[in-house]
Amino acid sequence: MKLKKTIIASIAAALLLGGICMFPRRPFADVPYSTVVTDCDGELLGARIAADGQWRFPPSDSVPKRFETALLQFEDRHFYHHPGVNPIALLRALKGNIRAGHVTSGGSTITMQVIRISRGRERTLKQKLIESVQAILLELRYSKKQILCMYASHAPFGGNVVGLEAAAWRYFGRPASELSWGETATLAVLPNAPSFIHPGKNRNLLLEKRNRLLQRLCDKGFITDESLELAQEEPLPEAPVPLPSYAPHFVAKAAEGTVTRSTLQIGLQRQVEDIVSRFSDELSRNGINDLAAIVFDNASGQPIAWCGNSSPNRQRPGVQVDIASSPRSTGSILKPILYCAAMQEGIILPYTLIKDTPVNLSGFSPQNFDQKFYGAVPASQALSRSLNVPAVHLLREYGVPKLHSLLKECGITTLTKEPSYYGLSLILGGGEATLAEITRMYSSMVRCYLDLEHSFPLRDKVAMWYTFQALKDVNRPDELDWRLIPSLRNAAWKTGTSYGFRDAWAVGMTPRYTVGVWAGNAGGQGVPGLTGAGTAGPVMFQILNTLPASANWFDEPEGEVYAEICPQSGHLRGPDCPEGLEMMLPAASMESEPCPYHSNGVFALPPAMEWFYRQYHPEYKVPETNGQRQAMEFIYPENGSYLTVPRQLDGSLEGIVFQLAHRDASETVWWHLDQEYVGETRFVHSLRLLPSPGSHILVTVDPAGNTAAVRFTITIPSQSTQ
Repeated sequence: MKLKKTIIASIAAALLLGGICMFPRRPFADVPYSTVVTDCDGELLGARIAADGQWRFPPSDSVPKRFETALLQFEDRHFYHHPGVNPIALLRALKGNIRAGHVTSGGSTITMQVIRISRGRERTLKQKLIESVQAILLELRYSKKQILCMYASHAPFGGNVVGLEAAAWRYFGRPASELSWGETATLAVLPNAPSFIHPGKNRNLLLEKRNRLLQRLCDKGFITDESLELAQEEPLPEAPVPLPSYAPHFVAKAAEGTVTRSTLQIGLQRQVEDIVSRFSDELSRNGINDLAAIVFDNASGQPIAWCGNSSPNRQRPGVQVDIASSPRSTGSILKPILYCAAMQEGIILPYTLIKDTPVNLSGFSPQNFDQKFYGAVPASQALSRSLNVPAVHLLREYGVPKLHSLLKECGITTLTKEPSYYGLSLILGGGEATLAEITRMYSSMVRCYLDLEHSFPLRDKVAMWYTFQALKDVNRPDELDWRLIPSLRNAAWKTGTSYGFRDAWAVGMTPRYTVGVWAGNAGGQGVPGLTGAGTAGPVMFQILNTLPASANWFDEPEGEVYAEICPQSGHLRGPDCPEGLEMMLPAASMESEPCPYHSNGVFALPPAMEWFYRQYHPEYKVPETNGQRQAMEFIYPENGSYLTVPRQLDGSLEGIVFQLAHRDASETVWWHLDQEYVGETRFVHSLRLLPSPGSHILVTVDPAGNTAAVRFTITIPSQSTQ
């Protein structure tokens, strides 16, 4: 007898020691989970399957009360009263199994099932004993609520569905907290034999088990007779349903294996995706296959809708590309930042005339969209019309390194090259940015204006106010007429088109929202006619009109500086300006130069600016020179230009056309290249020349002795490089 007790004690000790040694410090520590993303209110936006191919949502710290009640009534009615093992249940199961001649019940508690699921071992008597010991240890380490959550998060529900929340979405398309009693009972009985009984297999047995559980819930007073009748009439789910798939590209960026509560709003997300898909399906007929849109809430500074690419079900190359996060050529979309920055520093005033004449810098010869030059354009119009040449002249004065640094401070991370790499083309699409960063940047600008953000580098509210005002009345040759759009909200908006018609941009700002849109092809193929106004612009307007209206337009700031400007030049009023107009100005404006175009009350632009300007301003009077004003000026090329002589298709060289502006076009002008006479012009002062490679100086002289000179350098590429 003593030997027998010793053996039993030894076996018990061995089991206890083995259980302790094999007890995991944290059950399910190495289990991979699905990536789950919800909207700001917890609504499921989308999910990604776990690394092991299972739909297993990350554990929750609570279990819906209905499921807890149904589960305990079905699996473990004494869960809150036993130490992890229920000896009575084990003995009852053993007796029943012996009577039946095979295993009909395991007698396992929920705690024991947690251990078994976490260990993944075969069901044997030895493993049952080990699980019993480990279940007791688990109860010593974790609370009953924690153990219940472990079970609900890791129990098998058939196929590759694991855990209550994944099962609720896969079988019923709703979170577990919203399930009915019939649906909850279905899920409560599923883990009992998930490989044998699930919604797609042995449905009659599943229905019987569910209804027996519902009857027990009624008998115990958890549900009424009426609820029982309704619950038992509910049909079982069919095959698993697809999970929601909103903002798929946004979901793909979430941290793997976690539940992320985003700032997106699922209702707005649906609307934006619908708008983007409808426009994209139409644009695809013209070879424009991809479209992306983002909406930022300016109050929070966070995205509330994110469509990384349109129509995910329309098969095409690049459909999986998250365009919203992909660097793309910026086109003109950065111009408002330059104009605002230049005003903030006093380089220009809101209506300062900016030069709009041909420019050639090391072969870089930008053109306006309409291929015209206007001589001089007020800064506000240059921005609202998105003129390229004035922007280049302004950037030349502001400085490429300064703009490069400013854009990085504004949150643009894709400008990884040195400023010299981009040069003046930086303002016309020579650099790249993402739609997400562009939209966030302009949202931050609005937030700064509204005193919601203090880290944005542009801080002068007056400069921002005039920028918003210029962008409110956009008017340029390639723009749609926004005035014809019904119910259009007041918005500051800007579009952009990259070189080769590869990228179309549109950004719209109201005090409440900022909307960014990109259109094009993920592969970078250009499409004739692809413009920011014609493709991205209408989408942006449609989204803006969908959003709740802002109460007001941007409130005018309280200006600290008021001064008189010259109405004709937009500069500070000088001593020779006959009139002055008082207006609110940015703080640094008083450091800008006074009007340089008035002398003795007469307004006169430099000859090159004048030559273009007077074509669009019939009121402009060409002033008398009287030897006091510059009589002529080269239009093309600029002084110091590097010019490449192009070859024709047959390899011949036709030379370069040099252009000159003279205040009196009827005057005769004599041309000298490197002190050698090469011709004369009258009325139309242009001359085609073919200088040899190297540096040259071209001088022109008129009968009054007025002169103009330009230095330039010529290169002629070999035929093999053409």
